[in-house]
Amino acid sequence: MNKTIISVVVPVYNEEAVLHESYRRLKEVMERQGEGYELIFVNDGSRDATCAILKTICAADPRARLIDFSRNFGHQTAITAGMNFAGGDAVVVIDADLQDPPEVIPAMIAKWREGFDVVYGRRAARKGETLFKRFTSAAFYRVLQKLTDVDIPVDTGDFRLIDRKVCDALKNVKERNRYVRGIISWLGFRQAAVEFVREERFAGETKYPLKKMLRFAFDAITSFSYKPLKLASYFGGAVSLAGFIYMMVVLYLKLFTNGTVTGWASMIAVSLFFNGVVLMMLGIIGEYIGRIYDEAKGRPLYVVREALNFSRQGAPGQAPLDEWKQADPYSMVA
Repeated sequence: MNKTIISVVVPVYNEEAVLHESYRRLKEVMERQGEGYELIFVNDGSRDATCAILKTICAADPRARLIDFSRNFGHQTAITAGMNFAGGDAVVVIDADLQDPPEVIPAMIAKWREGFDVVYGRRAARKGETLFKRFTSAAFYRVLQKLTDVDIPVDTGDFRLIDRKVCDALKNVKERNRYVRGIISWLGFRQAAVEFVREERFAGETKYPLKKMLRFAFDAITSFSYKPLKLASYFGGAVSLAGFIYMMVVLYLKLFTNGTVTGWASMIAVSLFFNGVVLMMLGIIGEYIGRIYDEAKGRPLYVVREALNFSRQGAPGQAPLDEWKQADPYSMVA
């Protein structure tokens, strides 16, 4: 077997409608490279026929591999697992929905061969997305860049190539509320962009509705910035100052003039507003405390139910599965 040069990690969740086409295009692109490769599909607890399709693909193609989670652990965790299992000199991460075209991978490999350690795909245009989706996405990346001290490129997703040394460095980052593209930017190394046009989803439904996108955005911000906590302090100080000034005005009117501040309705409205602000700030603090609690529990990041086409002895360029299980205490292979 040829040494694995490129590992392609594909996180999947309920993607039965697109898997055959995704596999076909990935295989076609990688075959044209003329060097050793592997396709690592990470089944993130799918509830449709995704796992069965992947097992069929793995049975027919020894270069296709399957990591089957015991349940849904999340997209970022699936990416992490694929990188942990990857044996290539470089690792490409791409979603199965074909919005990120596999045909861009050769351009990323070319940049990597020029000496860049991280090559990320930058979206020059986004087909088939609503104006609201494009606006909120653009706003999120720019707000995140302003809030964090890490230079996270705008208009980029998880579609990227990373060198083996970056992948190995990433394994030492053990946090559980993961924002992988942010962590890779935090690691540093030489980085370059490859622009592409993001296509419409080939088939199936998006796995990131608005609620999940908001959760993801908040995870990204709280993972790389303490500024929401600082904002709570600044806002709390401003509210306290405004309240003190208002109290001085009321006392002045009562003691030195014939007028007084009247109106219970306005007082109740102001009280409810400030109580709402306090609860909001407590919620922000609670988010950070919750992350501390997650880290303190020390549970495995994910549990693998089954791993197919990974050698227990270790093929050229591929670590033995038993050795990998011992080397990564932050996951669990059943």
